[in-house]
Amino acid sequence: MQVQQAVLWSGSVYMFFMLLALVSHRLIAIFSRVNRRLRHGSVNGSVNGFSFLLIFALLAFGASGWRATAFVSGALDPALEGRDIQVAGVVSGLPQPFEGGVRFRFDAASATLDGQSVTLPKRLELAWYAGGWGRGDDVGASANERQRAPQSVQAGERWQMTVRLKAPHGSVNPHGFDYELWQWVQGVQATGYVRASRHDLAPQRLQATWLHPVDSLRQRVRERIFASVPDPNAAGVVAALVTGDQRAIERADWNVFRATGVAHLMSISGLHITMFAWLAAALVGAGWRRSGWLCLWLPAPSAALIGGVLLAGGYALFSGWGVPAQRTVLMLATVGALRLSGVRWPWPQVWLLACAVVVAVDPWALLQAGFWLSFVAVGVLFASDSGAFSPDHKGVGGRFVSLLREQWVITLALTPLVLLLFGQVSLVGLLANALAIAWVTLLVTPLAMLGALLPGVWSVAAWAVQLMVELLQALANWPWAVLWLPQAPVWAGLAGVLGGVLLAMRLPWSLRLAGLPLLLPVLLWQAPLPPAGQFELLAADVGQGSAVLVRTQRHALLFDAGPRFSSDSDAGQRVLVPLLRALSVQLDTLVLSHRDSDHTGGAAAVLALQPQARLLGSLEDEHALLALRPLERCVVGQRWQWDGVDFEMLHPLAADYGVVNKTNAMSCVLRISSAKQSALLAGDIERAQEADLVRRLTLAQPQSQPQPLTGLQADVLLAPHHGSHSSSGALFLDAVQPRLVLVQAGYRNRFGHPHGAVLARYAAQGAQVLDTPHCGAITWQSWQADTPRCERQAQQRYWRHQVPP
Repeated sequence: MQVQQAVLWSGSVYMFFMLLALVSHRLIAIFSRVNRRLRHGSVNGSVNGFSFLLIFALLAFGASGWRATAFVSGALDPALEGRDIQVAGVVSGLPQPFEGGVRFRFDAASATLDGQSVTLPKRLELAWYAGGWGRGDDVGASANERQRAPQSVQAGERWQMTVRLKAPHGSVNPHGFDYELWQWVQGVQATGYVRASRHDLAPQRLQATWLHPVDSLRQRVRERIFASVPDPNAAGVVAALVTGDQRAIERADWNVFRATGVAHLMSISGLHITMFAWLAAALVGAGWRRSGWLCLWLPAPSAALIGGVLLAGGYALFSGWGVPAQRTVLMLATVGALRLSGVRWPWPQVWLLACAVVVAVDPWALLQAGFWLSFVAVGVLFASDSGAFSPDHKGVGGRFVSLLREQWVITLALTPLVLLLFGQVSLVGLLANALAIAWVTLLVTPLAMLGALLPGVWSVAAWAVQLMVELLQALANWPWAVLWLPQAPVWAGLAGVLGGVLLAMRLPWSLRLAGLPLLLPVLLWQAPLPPAGQFELLAADVGQGSAVLVRTQRHALLFDAGPRFSSDSDAGQRVLVPLLRALSVQLDTLVLSHRDSDHTGGAAAVLALQPQARLLGSLEDEHALLALRPLERCVVGQRWQWDGVDFEMLHPLAADYGVVNKTNAMSCVLRISSAKQSALLAGDIERAQEADLVRRLTLAQPQSQPQPLTGLQADVLLAPHHGSHSSSGALFLDAVQPRLVLVQAGYRNRFGHPHGAVLARYAAQGAQVLDTPHCGAITWQSWQADTPRCERQAQQRYWRHQVPP
């Protein structure tokens, strides 16, 4: 309940809950003693059970809320955003090189602004960009200003540098990745970049320190792996298995691992740490038994248990101490403590205690898919009585059969949960895991770890990785290797998980088959569609770029595809592809208004997902996207109708092609209208094109027809050029007369979109303005025109950034 709060209360309120829990515990203890004296034991158990449940609920709610308020108190002061701040501190974590520079965590020790000391959050996430500057926040900065080339940044080094910061702010879309929650869990409260142009003080490496020695060692090992293994793809997998650096794995390989359901093997997961703990316990126990004195001091089974947990903790620490690793170590420590204390509880109590310990340490684990997948998997294995250690399964063959059954049980039980969380399930996952689990855990991972002592072994590990990837690639290329379904609501997913568990448990078939109907809601769920004659606009939150999904009852159009972030990351694969899959959208048309990368950056990923989609736009004949799909030019006069909704292209003219050189001036302008509502998607046109639109439509309109211009009027306007001062002229707005204006722009973008003067012109028209930094994704429906939905407000949580008005 607490982690679902939209807004935090005062810290004193949460402290009151904790105090109330403690006082209640004391009162119940007194009541219990009095009750025993009066011999009323018949009601004591039920009263105490309910009372203690309430007490621990109050304690958990208060403790997690108080921790959240304490963390928020150290957030970045909004007045410091976008300012040049001199900071000194230590590089923490594992620096991440990328094509544009290097990213790293930075623990700030001191900071000054204009010579005055200021307070910053403890942990920052910084980027040091190379080449053209052009990535900052300040308005009017020259895109040609050059950064000093990033220097080698090592974990544990103390640096002094000038930075610009902002609060962690990510895209908020339906069924999208919650970047702000991820940064919250990592303890990051400000992100930014290093100012290293010729006008700034050069960043200075002050000294190497002994702080963060594990991260420093991990960095050196990662560098040795990439120096030893020629194939960077294989080196990335080896580095991920040794150091826990999942970012070292190429995106193409991640796609293969996800398609085959083995992604959990390619990072330091619970499986790796548990296997390591089992092996470490076996080795410690074997060595301990060789000493009679040690066995007299501490029995070998207890020593093996303690040694296994401690060494597993060390392995998790070296691998980066990620959240999944922390959960696994806590679980192993909890179960180990129970065994050492001589407690023999039934498995449900052991399982629930491990869950409770993890959630007490990290309440926000409840919001992470990995928590539910790992603990549900363990619970299913317990509940289904997998028989892994059954006497009927002796020998290698029997153990192999038992492991196959375990994998089948987990796959069957977790499929509905995976569909609920990710909207996909690998149909080849059972076969891929049966092959990859043994290969990775028994061969690749030991070789990768051994390479830290014998570097030549890394080449053998890389060969094993390459062989495995080739096999997995072949499986991923099978038809129907992955099943994609619309993401169902929570109630359907929970019913499906229950159905999967029933099918997996060792029960009579008459009971197990009762799980089949429970699977139907999650398997047959369909996202709601607009009624006939109506349409829906979904302005996706893609940062500084444009992408609007238009849906009618049986058709869909995507207007622009968002920006490109780097060579291996764009709005298509980050935002649009997951969104289209979650809504089960089959595009009829992809419109690319013009060639600018903030409108076409994600197009390749969208076209790969939607092979049936027609490509319409104003791209030049030499554009690289035309190699993927033939292009039909958008020109004035194109019209079509879908499900009673009219679509009409208003710009550019056919004569403009080959004459107009400015890309913005060639933007496609699309008008969509139903019986009562209309929308205008204007691309990046500027005032000259706006005036031309008004002139042409004025001439085309009969003199007897009253104003406003019916060919240009729209209830909803996608702000031209993201609200730039060069667009949205008064003449154009008088003709359109919008009631709602949608602005797609990045938070604190360097262009200053939307411009203050433009916002004033919108206000003069009486138009409501919604922008993606404040709203996240914006959904407008023609049949509910007065109630647009802002995703950031509809799904408000206290860890999400609230942009000041």
